[in-house]
Amino acid sequence: MTKRFETSDISRRKVLGLAAGAGAALGLARFGITSAMATPKGDAAIAKILGGKTPKEGGIKLDVPEIAENGNTVPVGFSVDSPMTKDNYVKKVYILADGNPSPLVASFEFTPMSGKASASTRMRLAKTQNIVAIAEMSDGSLSKVSSQVKVTIGGCGG
Repeated sequence: MTKRFETSDISRRKVLGLAAGAGAALGLARFGITSAMATPKGDAAIAKILGGKTPKEGGIKLDVPEIAENGNTVPVGFSVDSPMTKDNYVKKVYILADGNPSPLVASFEFTPMSGKASASTRMRLAKTQNIVAIAEMSDGSLSKVSSQVKVTIGGCGG
């Protein structure tokens, strides 16, 4: 015989404890405290692209929203400051979302004939995380920039 669930089985103390725990978790998520950490896959993908080199910070303008109300379609754009000449141009730009299960979102290849190194697309984000852009120059040097995008839950700002 199965035991029937009775309201007397739940104490007031248990209900208050569960409510406090849920409130704390929502509060931390609202401010991105628990969800903006890179995953090991994200760190590994960035390290693979860098190949042991130390990138210079900057040189790339990353255009992402600070808050995305819908993680299913988040706009991302970039432009790299480069003369785009035969001797000095952007070869490739990688866009990564360091908290996604598949961190490498897109890669773009350029030549001096491209005229400028810029593009835009949309990506899907699983949660609040850092968007990283890495530019590989024709001389083998790398530039890197990142920006955090907060993905809200139901448009509530978190």
